[in-house]
Amino acid sequence: MDMIAKVPLSELSGRMERFRTRMDTVHPDWELCVIFSRINQYYFTGTMQDGMLFIPRGGEPELFVRRSHERALDESLFPAIRPMGSFRDAAAVRSAVPETVYLETEVVPLALLQRFRKHFPVKNVLSADTEIAKTRSVKSAYEIQRMERAGAIHRFILEEGIPTMLWEGMTEAEFGAGVYAMMVREGHQGIVRFGMFQTEIEVGQLGFGDSSIYPAAFDGPGGCRGIGPAAPILGSQSRTLRKGDLVFIDNACGFEGYQTDKTMTYMFKQSLPDEAVVAHEQCVDIQNRMAAMLKPGIAPSQVYSAIYESLPPGFLENFMGFGSRRAHFLGHGTGLLVDELPVIAEGSSEPLLEGMVIALEPKKGIRDVGMVGIENTFVVTPGGGRSITGNHPGLMLVL
Repeated sequence: MDMIAKVPLSELSGRMERFRTRMDTVHPDWELCVIFSRINQYYFTGTMQDGMLFIPRGGEPELFVRRSHERALDESLFPAIRPMGSFRDAAAVRSAVPETVYLETEVVPLALLQRFRKHFPVKNVLSADTEIAKTRSVKSAYEIQRMERAGAIHRFILEEGIPTMLWEGMTEAEFGAGVYAMMVREGHQGIVRFGMFQTEIEVGQLGFGDSSIYPAAFDGPGGCRGIGPAAPILGSQSRTLRKGDLVFIDNACGFEGYQTDKTMTYMFKQSLPDEAVVAHEQCVDIQNRMAAMLKPGIAPSQVYSAIYESLPPGFLENFMGFGSRRAHFLGHGTGLLVDELPVIAEGSSEPLLEGMVIALEPKKGIRDVGMVGIENTFVVTPGGGRSITGNHPGLMLVL
């Protein structure tokens, strides 16, 4: 039987205490928060099941599990895990609830809320999303260790593994499938998780040539043709790799739930036009300048404005996107989700804290070539951002 990697009880207790302290500060009248999403269940309890977590202001938090209670007991050190067949069972234990309850309003469907209210007659629902997100934004040593492991796998695959697997005539879909298989063999958890509503990602955004600037609904600078309209993911089954192509991949790698984000580019068998190479080198310089600024106390908006104010007007065309499709950020937090707080963008004014983990991704689209640029994941430290996904400048020539 495989050994289960359980989140230590001290880690779970620390997370709960930090969340409650934040709620006390921001919502001093709060009495109860109920967690339904499996990602947040995992953060607070070390297991993700079909259930709900009750976090009262005082007293013992309780996880009620419909399925699987047996598995939850096996893999979690959380002290109060109760079985339930339905909300009715939980209501028999938690008979008294306040009129106002805090929920994850970004992820709880209306139908689920209605079923919950049949047995828990709450009058008012308020959002706990921001307080949960801000609690999760500062990573503990335990979390950073897992992200470092994910980053090490990520670095190896994108900097050493992919150059060995590219061959002329392979399709984008074959490329994506090959990357996925290699990542799982090296320890990737096999799934990429985003918080963005209805965001589906298989391996990442990837493509050959101008596939990487093809329009995509995904809120990011890159593009992806994908399999087709019904599945705009993975990669085209008809676009094949040709001499002179730019190869682009922007993807996440996860270990025990925690994910890093990284982008690498490759030149297949010959160099790209000078314009593309120069633009790429400028993006690498931007990443490095941003990384040096990732110190406790600076606001993400300051990093964002400092970079944009330093860029020549001509460079801004197709920067962080292509055409009218521009991403309005330069980086984002990552962890149990790839898209977490903080965001390197305008209006993001709360100062960075030591232990935050941020992916920086300056990129620029080049017509008829594709998306050049770079992305690595950095830990905020007093000395600036420390990369945990490698330091290769990208645009690697693969012969």
